[in-house]
Amino acid sequence: MMKFLMMMLFMIPFCFLKNMFWMVQMVMFFMMFLFMNLMMSFNLFCNLSYMMSCDIMSYGLILLSIWISILMIMSSENLFKLKFYVNFFLFNVIFLLIMLYLTFSVMNMFMFYLFFEGSLIPTLMLIIGWGYQPERIKAGMYLLFYTLFMSLPLLMGIFYIFNNMNSMMIYFLKFMNMNIYLLYFSMIMAFLVKMPMYFVHLWLPKAHVEAPVSGSMILAGIMLKLGGYGLMRLLIFLQQINMKLNYISIIISLIGGFYISLKCFCQIDIKSLIAYSSVAHMSIVISGIMIMNYWGFMGAYIMMIGHGLCSSGMFCLANISYERLHSRSLYINKGMMNFMPSMSLWWFLLMSSNMAAPPSINLMGEISLINSLVSWSWLSMIMLMLISFFSAGYSLYLYSYVQHGKYYSGIYSYYTGVSREYLMLILHWLPLNLMVVKIDYSMIWI
Repeated sequence: MMKFLMMMLFMIPFCFLKNMFWMVQMVMFFMMFLFMNLMMSFNLFCNLSYMMSCDIMSYGLILLSIWISILMIMSSENLFKLKFYVNFFLFNVIFLLIMLYLTFSVMNMFMFYLFFEGSLIPTLMLIIGWGYQPERIKAGMYLLFYTLFMSLPLLMGIFYIFNNMNSMMIYFLKFMNMNIYLLYFSMIMAFLVKMPMYFVHLWLPKAHVEAPVSGSMILAGIMLKLGGYGLMRLLIFLQQINMKLNYISIIISLIGGFYISLKCFCQIDIKSLIAYSSVAHMSIVISGIMIMNYWGFMGAYIMMIGHGLCSSGMFCLANISYERLHSRSLYINKGMMNFMPSMSLWWFLLMSSNMAAPPSINLMGEISLINSLVSWSWLSMIMLMLISFFSAGYSLYLYSYVQHGKYYSGIYSYYTGVSREYLMLILHWLPLNLMVVKIDYSMIWI
Protein backbone atom coordinates (compact mmCIF):
# COMPACT_ATOMS: atom_id res chain seq x y z
CA MET A 1 0.00 0.00 0.00
CA MET A 2 2.90 2.33 0.72
CA LYS A 3 4.19 2.02 -2.85
CA PHE A 4 1.12 3.82 -4.22
CA LEU A 5 1.52 6.56 -1.63
CA MET A 6 5.13 7.03 -2.75
CA MET A 7 3.99 7.16 -6.36
CA MET A 8 1.52 9.93 -5.51
CA LEU A 9 4.10 11.87 -3.50
CA PHE A 10 6.58 11.73 -6.37
CA MET A 11 3.90 13.02 -8.71
CA ILE A 12 3.88 16.34 -6.83
CA PRO A 13 7.03 17.74 -8.58
CA PHE A 14 5.30 17.01 -11.92
CA CYS A 15 2.68 19.61 -11.07
CA PHE A 16 5.16 22.45 -11.07
CA LEU A 17 6.81 21.71 -14.42
CA LYS A 18 5.67 23.44 -17.60
CA ASN A 19 3.10 21.75 -19.86
CA MET A 20 2.65 18.77 -17.56
CA PHE A 21 -1.15 18.97 -17.38
CA TRP A 22 -1.89 15.85 -19.40
CA MET A 23 1.22 14.07 -18.19
CA VAL A 24 -0.09 14.09 -14.61
CA GLN A 25 -3.32 12.59 -15.89
CA MET A 26 -1.47 9.86 -17.79
CA VAL A 27 0.57 8.92 -14.72
CA MET A 28 -2.68 8.72 -12.75
CA PHE A 29 -4.14 6.38 -15.38
CA PHE A 30 -1.04 4.24 -15.03
CA MET A 31 -1.42 4.19 -11.25
CA MET A 32 -5.08 3.28 -11.60
CA PHE A 33 -4.26 0.17 -13.63
CA LEU A 34 -1.44 -0.78 -11.26
CA PHE A 35 -3.85 -0.53 -8.35
CA MET A 36 -6.47 -2.60 -10.18
CA ASN A 37 -3.92 -5.42 -10.38
CA LEU A 38 -3.31 -5.39 -6.62
CA MET A 39 -3.53 -8.88 -5.18
CA MET A 40 -6.85 -8.56 -3.39
CA SER A 41 -8.51 -11.01 -1.08
CA PHE A 42 -12.19 -10.20 -1.16
CA ASN A 43 -13.16 -11.04 2.38
CA LEU A 44 -10.07 -10.30 4.46
CA PHE A 45 -7.68 -7.43 5.08
CA CYS A 46 -4.74 -7.85 2.75
CA ASN A 47 -1.48 -6.00 2.16
CA LEU A 48 -1.59 -5.53 5.90
CA SER A 49 1.15 -3.47 7.53
CA TYR A 50 1.52 -1.53 10.75
CA MET A 51 -0.23 1.55 9.37
CA MET A 52 -2.12 0.63 6.24
CA SER A 53 -4.19 -2.17 4.82
CA CYS A 54 -6.81 -2.79 2.21
CA ASP A 55 -10.00 -4.80 2.22
CA ILE A 56 -12.81 -4.81 -0.31
CA MET A 57 -14.40 -1.63 1.06
CA SER A 58 -11.18 0.37 0.88
CA TYR A 59 -10.26 -1.18 -2.45
CA GLY A 60 -13.41 -0.08 -4.27
CA LEU A 61 -13.36 3.41 -2.80
CA ILE A 62 -9.66 3.99 -3.50
CA LEU A 63 -10.21 2.93 -7.11
CA LEU A 64 -13.11 5.36 -7.28
CA SER A 65 -10.94 8.16 -5.81
CA ILE A 66 -8.18 7.68 -8.38
CA TRP A 67 -10.69 7.43 -11.21
CA ILE A 68 -12.56 10.59 -10.23
CA SER A 69 -9.26 12.46 -9.83
CA ILE A 70 -8.30 11.52 -13.39
CA LEU A 71 -11.67 12.74 -14.64
CA MET A 72 -11.36 15.96 -12.61
CA ILE A 73 -8.20 16.85 -14.50
CA MET A 74 -9.85 15.87 -17.77
CA SER A 75 -12.89 18.07 -17.15
CA SER A 76 -10.84 21.12 -16.13
CA GLU A 77 -9.19 21.72 -19.49
CA ASN A 78 -10.60 25.25 -19.39
CA LEU A 79 -8.09 26.14 -16.65
CA PHE A 80 -5.28 24.80 -18.81
CA LYS A 81 -6.46 26.91 -21.75
CA LEU A 82 -6.70 30.07 -19.67
CA LYS A 83 -3.48 29.24 -17.76
CA PHE A 84 -5.41 29.89 -14.56
CA TYR A 85 -3.05 28.69 -11.76
CA VAL A 86 -2.85 25.27 -13.42
CA ASN A 87 0.15 24.07 -11.41
CA PHE A 88 -1.43 24.82 -8.08
CA PHE A 89 -4.65 23.18 -9.29
CA LEU A 90 -2.78 19.96 -10.13
CA PHE A 91 -1.01 20.07 -6.77
CA ASN A 92 -4.40 20.48 -5.10
CA VAL A 93 -5.86 17.47 -6.92
CA ILE A 94 -2.90 15.25 -6.04
CA PHE A 95 -2.86 16.40 -2.42
CA LEU A 96 -6.59 15.63 -2.20
CA LEU A 97 -6.00 12.20 -3.73
CA ILE A 98 -3.25 11.46 -1.20
CA MET A 99 -5.58 12.45 1.65
CA LEU A 100 -8.40 10.27 0.33
CA TYR A 101 -6.08 7.33 -0.31
CA LEU A 102 -4.81 7.52 3.24
CA THR A 103 -8.30 7.93 4.71
CA PHE A 104 -9.45 4.74 3.05
CA SER A 105 -6.34 2.70 3.81
CA VAL A 106 -5.09 3.57 7.30
CA MET A 107 -5.80 1.24 10.21
CA ASN A 108 -5.30 3.67 13.07
CA MET A 109 -8.45 5.52 14.11
CA PHE A 110 -6.68 8.76 14.90
CA MET A 111 -4.92 8.72 11.51
CA PHE A 112 -8.29 8.04 9.92
CA TYR A 113 -9.70 11.12 11.67
CA LEU A 114 -6.71 13.23 10.65
CA PHE A 115 -6.97 12.42 6.94
CA PHE A 116 -10.76 12.46 7.06
CA GLU A 117 -10.58 16.09 8.13
CA GLY A 118 -7.48 16.81 6.03
CA SER A 119 -9.38 16.11 2.81
CA LEU A 120 -11.53 19.13 3.68
CA ILE A 121 -8.65 21.60 3.15
CA PRO A 122 -7.97 20.96 -0.58
CA THR A 123 -11.73 20.88 -1.24
CA LEU A 124 -12.05 24.27 0.40
CA MET A 125 -9.13 25.53 -1.69
CA LEU A 126 -10.85 24.29 -4.84
CA ILE A 127 -14.11 26.03 -3.98
CA ILE A 128 -12.58 29.32 -2.86
CA GLY A 129 -9.79 29.42 -5.46
CA TRP A 130 -11.55 28.25 -8.61
CA GLY A 131 -15.24 28.81 -7.83
CA TYR A 132 -17.46 31.01 -9.97
CA GLN A 133 -19.24 33.58 -7.77
CA PRO A 134 -18.31 35.74 -4.78
CA GLU A 135 -20.74 33.68 -2.63
CA ARG A 136 -18.19 30.86 -2.71
CA ILE A 137 -16.63 32.28 0.48
CA LYS A 138 -19.94 31.76 2.29
CA ALA A 139 -20.27 28.27 0.82
CA GLY A 140 -16.75 27.46 2.00
CA MET A 141 -17.60 28.64 5.50
CA TYR A 142 -20.74 26.47 5.54
CA LEU A 143 -18.70 23.46 4.46
CA LEU A 144 -15.97 24.10 7.01
CA PHE A 145 -18.13 24.85 10.03
CA TYR A 146 -20.69 22.09 9.48
CA THR A 147 -17.95 19.50 9.15
CA LEU A 148 -15.60 20.75 11.86
CA PHE A 149 -18.33 21.40 14.43
CA MET A 150 -19.48 17.80 14.24
CA SER A 151 -16.06 16.23 13.91
CA LEU A 152 -14.66 17.41 17.25
CA PRO A 153 -16.92 15.04 19.24
CA LEU A 154 -15.59 12.25 16.97
CA LEU A 155 -12.04 13.09 18.08
CA MET A 156 -13.12 13.00 21.73
CA GLY A 157 -14.80 9.65 21.13
CA ILE A 158 -11.66 8.21 19.56
CA PHE A 159 -9.56 9.36 22.53
CA TYR A 160 -12.11 7.86 24.92
CA ILE A 161 -11.79 4.50 23.15
CA PHE A 162 -7.99 4.76 23.27
CA ASN A 163 -8.17 5.51 26.98
CA ASN A 164 -10.30 2.45 27.63
CA MET A 165 -8.69 0.01 25.27
CA ASN A 166 -5.10 1.25 24.83
CA SER A 167 -5.33 0.71 21.11
CA MET A 168 -6.70 2.67 18.20
CA MET A 169 -6.53 -0.06 15.56
CA ILE A 170 -9.77 -0.28 13.59
CA TYR A 171 -9.27 -4.02 13.26
CA PHE A 172 -9.46 -4.56 17.04
CA LEU A 173 -12.76 -2.72 17.39
CA LYS A 174 -14.64 -5.93 16.72
CA PHE A 175 -13.58 -7.27 20.12
CA MET A 176 -15.41 -4.58 22.04
CA ASN A 177 -18.93 -3.39 22.63
CA MET A 178 -19.52 0.08 24.00
CA ASN A 179 -23.04 0.74 25.11
CA ILE A 180 -22.77 4.49 25.76
CA TYR A 181 -25.31 6.94 24.36
CA LEU A 182 -23.02 9.96 24.26
CA LEU A 183 -20.22 8.01 22.60
CA TYR A 184 -22.64 6.66 19.99
CA PHE A 185 -23.89 10.09 18.95
CA SER A 186 -20.45 11.69 19.07
CA MET A 187 -19.05 8.94 16.82
CA ILE A 188 -21.74 8.84 14.18
CA MET A 189 -22.71 12.51 13.86
CA ALA A 190 -19.50 13.48 12.04
CA PHE A 191 -20.24 10.86 9.39
CA LEU A 192 -23.92 11.73 9.13
CA VAL A 193 -22.99 15.36 8.41
CA LYS A 194 -20.53 14.20 5.76
CA MET A 195 -23.06 11.89 4.08
CA PRO A 196 -25.16 14.21 4.53
CA MET A 197 -28.25 13.19 6.45
CA TYR A 198 -31.37 15.32 6.12
CA PHE A 199 -31.31 18.26 8.65
CA VAL A 200 -27.52 18.56 8.36
CA HIS A 201 -27.42 18.68 4.57
CA LEU A 202 -27.58 22.44 4.08
CA TRP A 203 -23.88 22.84 3.29
CA LEU A 204 -24.05 20.46 0.31
CA PRO A 205 -26.18 22.37 -2.24
CA LYS A 206 -24.33 25.59 -1.39
CA ALA A 207 -20.90 24.01 -1.79
CA HIS A 208 -21.90 22.30 -5.06
CA VAL A 209 -23.38 25.39 -6.64
CA GLU A 210 -20.32 27.53 -5.90
CA ALA A 211 -17.66 24.90 -6.62
CA PRO A 212 -15.92 24.59 -9.99
CA VAL A 213 -16.63 21.39 -11.92
CA SER A 214 -13.65 19.57 -10.38
CA GLY A 215 -14.79 20.54 -6.88
CA SER A 216 -18.32 19.33 -7.57
CA MET A 217 -17.05 16.04 -8.97
CA ILE A 218 -14.85 15.26 -5.99
CA LEU A 219 -17.55 16.39 -3.53
CA ALA A 220 -20.25 14.23 -5.10
CA GLY A 221 -17.93 11.40 -6.06
CA ILE A 222 -15.84 10.84 -2.95
CA MET A 223 -16.57 13.26 -0.11
CA LEU A 224 -20.06 11.89 0.48
CA LYS A 225 -18.62 8.38 0.49
CA LEU A 226 -16.23 9.18 3.33
CA GLY A 227 -19.21 9.37 5.67
CA GLY A 228 -20.55 6.00 4.57
CA TYR A 229 -17.12 4.40 4.82
CA GLY A 230 -16.62 5.78 8.34
CA LEU A 231 -20.02 4.50 9.47
CA MET A 232 -19.36 1.03 8.07
CA ARG A 233 -16.00 0.86 9.85
CA LEU A 234 -17.00 2.27 13.23
CA LEU A 235 -20.41 0.71 13.76
CA ILE A 236 -18.60 -2.54 14.59
CA PHE A 237 -18.27 -1.71 18.27
CA LEU A 238 -21.57 0.18 18.58
CA GLN A 239 -23.78 -2.69 17.43
CA GLN A 240 -25.85 -3.17 20.55
CA ILE A 241 -26.71 0.50 21.04
CA ASN A 242 -27.20 0.97 17.31
CA MET A 243 -29.93 -1.66 17.34
CA LYS A 244 -31.69 0.44 19.98
CA LEU A 245 -31.30 3.80 18.29
CA ASN A 246 -31.05 3.12 14.57
CA TYR A 247 -34.73 3.85 13.95
CA ILE A 248 -34.09 7.57 14.57
CA SER A 249 -31.65 8.04 11.74
CA ILE A 250 -33.57 5.66 9.45
CA ILE A 251 -36.86 7.55 9.88
CA ILE A 252 -35.18 10.95 9.43
CA SER A 253 -33.37 9.70 6.33
CA LEU A 254 -36.39 8.14 4.66
CA ILE A 255 -38.78 11.01 5.27
CA GLY A 256 -36.02 13.54 4.48
CA GLY A 257 -35.15 11.68 1.27
CA PHE A 258 -38.77 11.92 0.15
CA TYR A 259 -38.93 15.60 1.02
CA ILE A 260 -35.66 16.33 -0.82
CA SER A 261 -36.97 14.45 -3.87
CA LEU A 262 -39.92 16.84 -3.92
CA LYS A 263 -37.58 19.78 -3.44
CA CYS A 264 -35.68 18.73 -6.60
CA PHE A 265 -38.73 19.71 -8.64
CA CYS A 266 -38.51 23.28 -7.28
CA GLN A 267 -34.91 23.91 -8.37
CA ILE A 268 -34.06 26.18 -11.26
CA ASP A 269 -30.31 25.72 -10.97
CA ILE A 270 -29.05 22.54 -12.68
CA LYS A 271 -26.19 21.98 -10.25
CA SER A 272 -28.44 22.55 -7.27
CA LEU A 273 -30.89 19.96 -8.58
CA ILE A 274 -28.13 17.36 -9.00
CA ALA A 275 -26.82 18.18 -5.49
CA TYR A 276 -30.24 17.65 -3.93
CA SER A 277 -30.62 14.37 -5.82
CA SER A 278 -27.35 13.26 -4.16
CA VAL A 279 -28.88 13.90 -0.74
CA ALA A 280 -31.94 11.83 -1.69
CA HIS A 281 -29.74 8.90 -2.78
CA MET A 282 -27.50 9.08 0.25
CA SER A 283 -30.53 8.96 2.54
CA ILE A 284 -31.26 5.40 1.43
CA VAL A 285 -27.58 4.52 1.88
CA ILE A 286 -27.64 5.80 5.49
CA SER A 287 -30.72 3.68 6.19
CA GLY A 288 -29.08 0.59 4.68
CA ILE A 289 -25.94 1.00 6.81
CA MET A 290 -27.88 1.71 10.00
CA ILE A 291 -29.95 -1.48 9.78
CA MET A 292 -26.67 -3.41 9.86
CA ASN A 293 -27.77 -6.45 7.94
CA TYR A 294 -25.83 -8.04 5.10
CA TRP A 295 -28.01 -6.80 2.24
CA GLY A 296 -27.91 -3.28 3.63
CA PHE A 297 -24.11 -3.17 3.79
CA MET A 298 -23.71 -4.62 0.30
CA GLY A 299 -26.35 -2.32 -1.14
CA ALA A 300 -24.83 0.75 0.54
CA TYR A 301 -21.37 -0.10 -0.80
CA ILE A 302 -22.58 -0.66 -4.37
CA MET A 303 -24.82 2.39 -4.25
CA MET A 304 -21.93 4.55 -3.03
CA ILE A 305 -19.70 3.52 -5.91
CA GLY A 306 -22.53 3.77 -8.46
CA HIS A 307 -23.63 7.16 -7.20
CA GLY A 308 -20.04 8.43 -7.18
CA LEU A 309 -19.66 7.76 -10.91
CA CYS A 310 -23.17 8.80 -11.87
CA SER A 311 -23.32 12.07 -9.93
CA SER A 312 -19.86 13.05 -11.08
CA GLY A 313 -20.87 12.44 -14.71
CA MET A 314 -23.96 14.59 -14.27
CA PHE A 315 -21.88 17.46 -12.91
CA CYS A 316 -19.65 17.09 -15.98
CA LEU A 317 -22.70 17.43 -18.21
CA ALA A 318 -23.89 20.49 -16.31
CA ASN A 319 -20.43 22.01 -16.74
CA ILE A 320 -20.38 21.29 -20.48
CA SER A 321 -23.55 23.39 -20.81
CA TYR A 322 -22.17 26.00 -18.43
CA GLU A 323 -18.96 26.47 -20.43
CA ARG A 324 -21.01 27.27 -23.52
CA LEU A 325 -23.93 29.27 -22.13
CA HIS A 326 -22.31 30.72 -18.99
CA SER A 327 -25.45 29.98 -17.03
CA ARG A 328 -26.71 27.14 -14.88
CA SER A 329 -30.33 28.22 -15.03
CA LEU A 330 -32.88 25.77 -16.39
CA TYR A 331 -34.64 28.66 -18.12
CA ILE A 332 -31.60 29.32 -20.30
CA ASN A 333 -30.37 25.73 -20.71
CA LYS A 334 -33.40 24.73 -22.77
CA GLY A 335 -33.80 22.95 -26.07
CA MET A 336 -30.25 21.61 -26.04
CA MET A 337 -31.24 18.85 -28.43
CA ASN A 338 -31.22 21.44 -31.22
CA PHE A 339 -27.62 22.37 -30.49
CA MET A 340 -25.91 19.22 -29.32
CA PRO A 341 -27.96 16.21 -30.40
CA SER A 342 -25.11 13.81 -29.59
CA MET A 343 -24.78 15.25 -26.09
CA SER A 344 -28.44 14.60 -25.40
CA LEU A 345 -27.72 10.85 -25.66
CA TRP A 346 -25.22 11.21 -22.83
CA TRP A 347 -27.70 13.23 -20.81
CA PHE A 348 -30.18 10.42 -21.28
CA LEU A 349 -27.71 7.65 -20.39
CA LEU A 350 -26.53 9.31 -17.18
CA MET A 351 -30.05 10.33 -16.16
CA SER A 352 -31.27 6.77 -16.64
CA SER A 353 -28.39 5.51 -14.47
CA ASN A 354 -29.30 8.11 -11.87
CA MET A 355 -32.84 6.80 -11.61
CA ALA A 356 -31.45 3.28 -11.18
CA ALA A 357 -32.35 1.81 -14.55
CA PRO A 358 -30.63 -1.41 -15.62
CA PRO A 359 -27.83 -2.20 -16.41
CA SER A 360 -26.30 0.35 -13.99
CA ILE A 361 -25.01 -0.83 -10.61
CA ASN A 362 -27.27 1.79 -9.02
CA LEU A 363 -30.13 -0.62 -9.69
CA MET A 364 -28.31 -3.47 -7.97
CA GLY A 365 -27.57 -1.27 -4.97
CA GLU A 366 -31.10 0.04 -4.78
CA ILE A 367 -32.61 -3.46 -4.94
CA SER A 368 -30.34 -4.61 -2.09
CA LEU A 369 -31.19 -1.56 -0.01
CA ILE A 370 -34.92 -1.97 -0.61
CA ASN A 371 -34.58 -5.64 0.42
CA SER A 372 -32.81 -4.75 3.63
CA LEU A 373 -35.20 -1.93 4.54
CA VAL A 374 -38.32 -3.98 3.92
CA SER A 375 -36.88 -6.83 5.99
CA TRP A 376 -36.46 -4.32 8.84
CA SER A 377 -40.00 -2.96 8.64
CA TRP A 378 -42.63 -3.30 5.96
CA LEU A 379 -43.76 0.27 6.68
CA SER A 380 -40.58 1.57 5.06
CA MET A 381 -42.07 0.32 1.77
CA ILE A 382 -44.21 3.44 1.58
CA MET A 383 -41.30 5.86 1.75
CA LEU A 384 -39.09 3.73 -0.50
CA MET A 385 -41.82 3.62 -3.11
CA LEU A 386 -42.17 7.41 -3.04
CA ILE A 387 -38.39 8.01 -3.11
CA SER A 388 -37.88 5.62 -6.04
CA PHE A 389 -40.78 7.10 -7.97
CA PHE A 390 -39.75 10.71 -7.46
CA SER A 391 -36.09 9.92 -8.15
CA ALA A 392 -37.17 8.76 -11.61
CA GLY A 393 -39.43 11.83 -11.71
CA TYR A 394 -36.78 14.49 -11.15
CA SER A 395 -34.30 12.74 -13.46
CA LEU A 396 -36.84 12.84 -16.27
CA TYR A 397 -37.81 16.39 -15.32
CA LEU A 398 -34.22 17.56 -15.60
CA TYR A 399 -33.66 15.68 -18.85
CA SER A 400 -36.80 16.90 -20.59
CA TYR A 401 -36.38 20.46 -19.35
CA VAL A 402 -32.77 20.71 -20.54
CA GLN A 403 -33.10 18.81 -23.81
CA HIS A 404 -36.57 19.57 -25.13
CA GLY A 405 -38.51 22.76 -25.71
CA LYS A 406 -37.80 25.98 -27.51
CA TYR A 407 -34.19 27.06 -27.16
CA TYR A 408 -33.26 30.35 -25.54
CA SER A 409 -33.19 33.08 -28.19
CA GLY A 410 -30.20 34.80 -26.61
CA ILE A 411 -27.80 32.11 -27.86
CA TYR A 412 -25.91 33.46 -30.85
CA SER A 413 -22.74 31.43 -31.21
CA TYR A 414 -22.31 27.88 -30.05
CA TYR A 415 -20.01 24.94 -30.55
CA THR A 416 -20.82 21.26 -30.10
CA GLY A 417 -19.09 18.81 -27.81
CA VAL A 418 -15.41 18.01 -28.31
CA SER A 419 -13.94 14.52 -28.19
CA ARG A 420 -12.39 15.15 -24.75
CA GLU A 421 -15.87 15.68 -23.31
CA TYR A 422 -17.30 12.57 -24.91
CA LEU A 423 -14.34 10.55 -23.62
CA MET A 424 -14.91 11.98 -20.15
CA LEU A 425 -18.57 10.96 -20.21
CA ILE A 426 -17.86 7.49 -21.56
CA LEU A 427 -15.32 6.99 -18.75
CA HIS A 428 -18.08 7.80 -16.26
CA TRP A 429 -20.75 5.70 -17.87
CA LEU A 430 -18.80 2.60 -18.87
CA PRO A 431 -17.52 1.51 -15.43
CA LEU A 432 -20.95 2.32 -13.97
CA ASN A 433 -22.67 -0.12 -16.33
CA LEU A 434 -19.92 -2.68 -16.91
CA MET A 435 -19.36 -3.36 -13.22
CA VAL A 436 -22.73 -5.05 -13.05
CA VAL A 437 -21.18 -7.98 -14.97
CA LYS A 438 -18.82 -8.72 -12.06
CA ILE A 439 -21.13 -7.56 -9.30
CA ASP A 440 -20.29 -10.70 -7.28
CA TYR A 441 -17.06 -8.98 -6.14
CA SER A 442 -19.14 -6.35 -4.39
CA MET A 443 -22.00 -8.60 -3.30
CA ILE A 444 -20.28 -11.68 -1.87
CA TRP A 445 -17.86 -10.62 0.84
CA ILE A 446 -18.08 -13.49 3.26
